[in-house]
Amino acid sequence: MNIALWIIAALLAAAFLFSGLFKLALSHEKYTAAQDWAAGAPRWAPHAIGALEVLGAIGVVLPAMVNIAPVLVPLAATGLALVMAGAVTVHLRRGELPALAPSAVLLILAAIVAYGRFGPYAF
Repeated sequence: MNIALWIIAALLAAAFLFSGLFKLALSHEKYTAAQDWAAGAPRWAPHAIGALEVLGAIGVVLPAMVNIAPVLVPLAATGLALVMAGAVTVHLRRGELPALAPSAVLLILAAIVAYGRFGPYAF
């Protein structure tokens, strides 16, 4: 199970690093053109979410890899799960069912890592 948690954490890191950098790299106007939900959000929201995603992506793998404060791994996974819970809520309220599936999958994967690293497979 430890190997499975490492694989899931690596997949989460890749997904959230890509998503977060996408949000950080684009201006609000360009991001709003690409993602409908951002039109109704404050201008700072996509950049703030992007920063949280990048930090979470780093946090689910780096502390355990370098063995410095590995307790941050389940905390980062919990943070990512909370970000995805927000995304699921937004997509449900907006009726964006196709966008709901990736957010829900990432929520479940982040919750699995958080549970596994807080519980039976903690560092």
